[in-house]
Amino acid sequence: MKTEFQAKFLQHMMKKKQEKGFTLIELLVVIIIIGILSAIALPSFLNQANKAKQSEAKQNAGSLNRAQQAYYLENSAFGSTVENLGLGIVTQTTNYNYTLDQAIVTNSNQSYVVNLARSRKAPLRGYAGRVDLGTVTATSEATTLAVLCETIKPGIDTVATTTVSSATSPPDCATTDSKKLDAK
Repeated sequence: MKTEFQAKFLQHMMKKKQEKGFTLIELLVVIIIIGILSAIALPSFLNQANKAKQSEAKQNAGSLNRAQQAYYLENSAFGSTVENLGLGIVTQTTNYNYTLDQAIVTNSNQSYVVNLARSRKAPLRGYAGRVDLGTVTATSEATTLAVLCETIKPGIDTVATTTVSSATSPPDCATTDSKKLDAK
């Protein structure tokens, strides 16, 4: 009886060694799980890529604002071109065009300049930086006030808009199409 049991046990062990591998159902379950995970992760990954591209524009528009403030401090006027500011920013990249608003406005004791980052691709947002010449009411000192705005909806050639402020209040973003990112 022992030999018969040993023989069946050995047959069972030999049969088990031959049946290695995955079943079709196991493979399908793994493929479905991978598909679900990729469907969840892909939109998030694409959104992160757009955010990285937009950070270029945020950084450059903010740099243009700071450069305008420094230029005004040295020259008592705003710079008329990106090149005048001496930043070394390329005016056209793969994703954005960087320009200054054509008119540097001076009216009724108010002077300001608008720095624009226009998107060149559809899923990207546009940016506008604005530097105003203002007055500190307590001391009557002249100062520069800056704001950085982002469009609410992305799109090609979109640009954020800023609102005209009084000489004593800081510039702001137009609430209908843009939101404030930074004000100094």
